[in-house]
Amino acid sequence: MTHAIRFHTPGGPEVLRWEEVGVGDTAPNDARVRHHAVGLNFIDIYHRTGAYPLPLPSGIGLEGAGVVESVGSAVTDLKVGDRVAYAGGPIGAYAEVRNIPADRLVKLPDAIDFKTGAAMMLQGMTAQYLLRRTCPVLAGDTILIHAAAGGVGLIVCQWARALGVTVIGTVSSDEKAALARAHGCDHTIIYTRENFTERVKQITGGRGVRVVYDSIGKDTFMGSLECLQPLGMMALFGAASGPVPLFDLGLLAKMGSLFITRPTLFTYIAHRSDLLAISGDLFDMVTSGKVKIEVNQTYALKDAAQAQTDLVARKTTGSTVLLP
Repeated sequence: MTHAIRFHTPGGPEVLRWEEVGVGDTAPNDARVRHHAVGLNFIDIYHRTGAYPLPLPSGIGLEGAGVVESVGSAVTDLKVGDRVAYAGGPIGAYAEVRNIPADRLVKLPDAIDFKTGAAMMLQGMTAQYLLRRTCPVLAGDTILIHAAAGGVGLIVCQWARALGVTVIGTVSSDEKAALARAHGCDHTIIYTRENFTERVKQITGGRGVRVVYDSIGKDTFMGSLECLQPLGMMALFGAASGPVPLFDLGLLAKMGSLFITRPTLFTYIAHRSDLLAISGDLFDMVTSGKVKIEVNQTYALKDAAQAQTDLVARKTTGSTVLLP
């Protein structure tokens, strides 16, 4: 027997339980992975609260890194002892050991340790598809990223800087502003005391930005649209403040023929060839030193409830990992 975090009803952090679980046999197309580190992400909160409902009882977590302990009879490209990482499911990463479809695993380069691997996959591949696929940015562009000192935000700031893009980022405090600037954010806006829409217009000389990357949702939605230049795009890739209310699409025409999209990583990596391409691009950026993954908090896996509490309270910066 091994242990995992599970929950039996949606709710607050208190519903998370450290339980003894069985792993079962490794199916033909699966691999068994012993985790060395597990990633913490805001989508875990959505699953726990029922905002993104799951069949219950359920495990939780979408990201991890570890070592392959066994492979199914149909698996040909992995072997026992391989260092691997993954993100995007199936759900159940908050576990000491688990079975997972082998085609969801990628080999972790030797230059990347397990903590970094667990911290970088979901957030790093999200940054990759936002910057390189959803709306590919070019040198000379100006973009706005909300939560610039968060896990995705810090990666986007660094990656965009490497591409020659000017980055404007919103943060909640002076400390987070300093952190974002240290990672390539050219202009920081402290939204707790500044109107971010007005500041973006000031910074851009009234032009606005080509792209807004918004993971906040309800609280920033209209302001984000107002930051866009004509024909600009908003990528709404999260809803930390809650879902966006019903919206009249006609406003997009009035505001400058704007584009809006609601992408998810899971769509972008659904095919294994895309997973390998996106993760490979991420690994190249990290191993080259152009993107550094900041693991600023670690918790014992059994203390996942506290980790989630701190994440929601905005007490964390960069990435957080849980250690089995």
